Amino acid sequence: MNKIRIGIIGAGRIGKIHADNLLRLPQAEIAAVSDLFAGPELEAWAADRGIARVTKDSGDIIADPQIDAIFICSTTDTHVPLIKQAAQAGKHIFCEKPVSMDIHQTVEALEAVRQAGVKLQIGFNRRFDHNFKRVREHVQGGTIGDPHIVKITSRDPNPPHPDYIKVSGGIFMDMMIHDFDMARYVSGSEVEEVYAQGNVLINPVIGELGDLDTAIVTLRFANGALGVIDNSRQAVYGYDQRVEVFGSKGSVAVSNDHPNTAEISTAEGIVRDKPLHFFLERYNAAYIEETQLFIESLTNGSPLIVDGNDGLQAELIALSAKLSYKLGRPVKTAEAIRLLESEQLKETV
Repeated sequence: MNKIRIGIIGAGRIGKIHADNLLRLPQAEIAAVSDLFAGPELEAWAADRGIARVTKDSGDIIADPQIDAIFICSTTDTHVPLIKQAAQAGKHIFCEKPVSMDIHQTVEALEAVRQAGVKLQIGFNRRFDHNFKRVREHVQGGTIGDPHIVKITSRDPNPPHPDYIKVSGGIFMDMMIHDFDMARYVSGSEVEEVYAQGNVLINPVIGELGDLDTAIVTLRFANGALGVIDNSRQAVYGYDQRVEVFGSKGSVAVSNDHPNTAEISTAEGIVRDKPLHFFLERYNAAYIEETQLFIESLTNGSPLIVDGNDGLQAELIALSAKLSYKLGRPVKTAEAIRLLESEQLKETV
């Protein structure tokens, strides 16, 4: 392929971000956008960017023989059927995380991709972050020796709206799933066991909706390393994103990105700006790079940085965390699916 013709399904915030990033790439062309709520506002947005076709029917895009790849940016419950349809139509696929809330459906989607022989990239954008890539490089290069401890902090500046909480899948599947993927990415090892604890300390409405706003998960990796992830839905000082890997020869750690590096030192104290406010600012460059490398993979055959199996493994860890919290004990990822299928847990996870 010389120029990749793209169809975007779902034109909310993330769909528009991907569209604007695709428009930066000379080897990509956005042929069409679909959204269930498409109307004059979306049509004006598309026209301003030279996107010729806007439709409410995603099937129009999938059936178009001139379209090479699909970006699935719609709600999570639509991901699996859209992946299957796109794969059967011979389209390469970029899908936002998670693939689904049901591990069995995710496996079915990946099998459809395998049978069709198309590529599937999952939207774990943090793998493309300049800081976290550097951590992985040092771990993979042996700078810190054998990894012993992985520490990941991820805290949002504000909790989401209750309407979002209702459909999010919960803090482990919605928020911490990025950190589960990051734990695999920086450690270079699979997670074998998960122990999750959590509470509602920020907004009681979140608890009334059956979710948590504060959580800590400890991990045991196949290579023997241990990990700890902490999440909070509200850090009053801004978006807190930090990673450290400690090993037999040393450690590598990355802190938050700030608007600038200026520090003001006076008799009253030392002050600097808060971290970048939220994910759109913090991971803007990562969003651009994940889009660019996906298109490059289609044009030159290079391997994907994050594929369907990475999405599946992150979901499996998230499922294990949900089960661990419900059961109040560590859960091995190998037993998670069996536990999910047991009668007493079917309706509670």
